[in-house]
Amino acid sequence: MVKEITRDIKQLDHAKRHLTTSITTLNHLHMLAGGVDSLEAMTRRRQYGEVANLLQGVMNVLEHFYKYMGIPQIRQLSERVKAAQTELGQQILADFEEAFPSQGTKRPGGPSNVLRDACLVANILDPRIKQEIIKKFIKQHLSEYLVLFQENQDVAWLDKIDRRYAWIKRQLVDYEEKYGRMFPREWYMTERIAVEFCHITRTELAKIMRTRAKEIEVKLLLFAIQRTTNFEGFLAKRFSGCTLTDGTLKKLESPPPSTNPFLEDEPAPEMEELAMEKGDLDQPKKPKAPDNPFHGIVSKCFEPHLYVYIESQDKNLGELIDRFVADFKAQGPPKPNTDEGGAVLPSCADLFVYYKKCMVQCSQLSTGEPMIALTTIFQKYLREYAWKILSGNLPKTTSSSGGLTISSLLKEKEGSEVAKFTLEELCLICSILSTAEYCLATTQQLEEKLKEKVDVSLIERINLTGEMDTFSTVISSSIQLLVQDLDAACDPALTAMSKMQWQNVEHVGDQSPYVTSVILHIKQNVPIIRDNLASTRKYFTQFCIKFANSFIPKFITHLFKCKPISMVGAEQLLLDTHSLKMVLLDLPSIGSQVVRKAPASYTKIVVKGMTRAEMILKVVMAPHEPLVVFVDNYIKLLTDCNTETFQKILDMKGLKRSEQSSMLELLRQRLPAPPSGPEGSSSLSLLAPTPEQESSRIRKLEKLIKKRL
Repeated sequence: MVKEITRDIKQLDHAKRHLTTSITTLNHLHMLAGGVDSLEAMTRRRQYGEVANLLQGVMNVLEHFYKYMGIPQIRQLSERVKAAQTELGQQILADFEEAFPSQGTKRPGGPSNVLRDACLVANILDPRIKQEIIKKFIKQHLSEYLVLFQENQDVAWLDKIDRRYAWIKRQLVDYEEKYGRMFPREWYMTERIAVEFCHITRTELAKIMRTRAKEIEVKLLLFAIQRTTNFEGFLAKRFSGCTLTDGTLKKLESPPPSTNPFLEDEPAPEMEELAMEKGDLDQPKKPKAPDNPFHGIVSKCFEPHLYVYIESQDKNLGELIDRFVADFKAQGPPKPNTDEGGAVLPSCADLFVYYKKCMVQCSQLSTGEPMIALTTIFQKYLREYAWKILSGNLPKTTSSSGGLTISSLLKEKEGSEVAKFTLEELCLICSILSTAEYCLATTQQLEEKLKEKVDVSLIERINLTGEMDTFSTVISSSIQLLVQDLDAACDPALTAMSKMQWQNVEHVGDQSPYVTSVILHIKQNVPIIRDNLASTRKYFTQFCIKFANSFIPKFITHLFKCKPISMVGAEQLLLDTHSLKMVLLDLPSIGSQVVRKAPASYTKIVVKGMTRAEMILKVVMAPHEPLVVFVDNYIKLLTDCNTETFQKILDMKGLKRSEQSSMLELLRQRLPAPPSGPEGSSSLSLLAPTPEQESSRIRKLEKLIKKRL
């Protein structure tokens, strides 16, 4: 019923819609037909201003007829529009060719309104028309450049590269004045001219440098690169680089932010040198400005010739190292320093400042293979510095102390015959150690900086670990020399100790002269070393630990040579051992006004080593009968007990071999089984009784030590 009622209304609605569409289409057809006629007429009269507006309208109207292209009349109108577009394109290109002929350099005096309107039409036509106009205009505009700076011209060489950039700047100003309004702003003609100039210049410079490669010197090359990068910076400030996305520069890789020499936040060379001198290369940086889109657009041509720069830096660094060696010989070792710690050799700061300059300069030239080549040069001269300046100037140890006679040792001279390092030599060793530490830390920072500057794909090829290991070796050698010097100075005293007739000692007195001699040498050397290593405290601690690890085993070895020993002699040796233990515990701060607690790692070594020496003497002091008690007491006092040490103790007691054999056999029987470990050994030995006589003598000795202290 509803359909029946609304059928007429629906029919009228369809009729109205069809009628409206027909009227609209006929109006569009009228407009299209009239527009095509007008377009053809205006094209013949070169009325490009009116054509630009009309053509866009005709094309918009024509879009409504795409579904009617099957109608011959509509298809005919569409073909006429296409023909008009083709004619317009050819006509405009001809007009530009006439205005800007490819041959000759004659140009019109000012912009043409006809050509300006023609550019508006070209915006609507096929994009190839616009590209052709741009291409021909830029080619004609730069034709003079190719003539003036031909390869055979004097001004074409690198020493006059400024003239190239001055020429284009004048041309850009001239273009703005004469033709700035002729081309639409969105064509970016000024930037396109500059970019095409850069491409031509890069090609021409590459060609001439290949031809005259032997004439390229490092100063000339750096001059040309500096002027070129300055020009690229000028372009970055003047233009946005939007035309580079057309594919003209896709072959040029974008450099990392840190290589841009024109960023306002790039630190000044003076500040960078200061940062390098302080080893402050890893400070937080300000956010980087955007990349320079023109970086490398011309300067890429210099990259194949940067080997000249690398070779120059190789030569300069070689001369710098030779100068450092000569200066060191002329000036001699650094003066003793007791206030601020060992002085770092000034040459190392000079070396790293020069490295910094080279790195920044090279990163501005290239972030590719030349940076890897420069890194190799850096590695070479870091090693040479370590060998020639540091290791090469370490004092040599002598073996003159081996010529001492037994009589002189027995007289216990105060070590005057021992060939020791002088005060200046000790200070030199400390200075070399401090310098090596500075070089080690700064080399690590240098590696990080190089990785920041180089292309991401080349980061893995930068590795200065070998050079850092070389400086670590210098540090270890320096510490070892200091330890050997003090150790050798104490040798005569220890030898004198082992040569004394300990069985003839009748009473326990003050500390023996050999102990006084050892303490004297420690007090002479350690304060000097500590003061000169004040800035590298951890290495002074290493020195103390290495000395303790060297001296204490040597002392115990000489202790075993003291044979035979009487009871009183053993007590005197125990007193001497305790005195040495106290001195060694105080060694890190000996002779210092500021008393610091010794590092726990050092204290542990001294306590463990010297306690073992005391335990050996306590075993020597104990009576050897009954045998079981003596053996169990040995096992109790010496946790690292073994038959070899036990036999040495028996030798110190002066026992005959026949007596020793039964005691050694008993020891083997009573030694705990290895699986039980130290704890089991300790628990077994605790069962052994201690004689009253031994306890009494040890208590007396402890009272004597306390009374002396």
